[in-house]
Amino acid sequence: MTMHDPVHPGAILREDVLGELDLTVAEAAARLGVSRVALSRVLHEHARVSPSLAVRLEEAGAGDARTWLALQTAHDLARERAAGRPEVRPLDAA
Repeated sequence: MTMHDPVHPGAILREDVLGELDLTVAEAAARLGVSRVALSRVLHEHARVSPSLAVRLEEAGAGDARTWLALQTAHDLARERAAGRPEVRPLDAA
């Protein structure tokens, strides 16, 4: 079963990880070894969870890197499918 509107992983990170641990963005960024601005952009859904951030989250004990990337991919695909585009023809059509 696929989700029609998957949540951005930044929202999960913001609410379920940082919120539960009562961490500020600055504290979390310092612990993850990323800039506060970069983490804030992800948390506010203006940037993607990168493979680098996914691995850092895994190393910090905040879930599995593959899960973070799968959440990001699901979100990206849903947005792309909703965007609409010109008709695509099959590659094997003459």
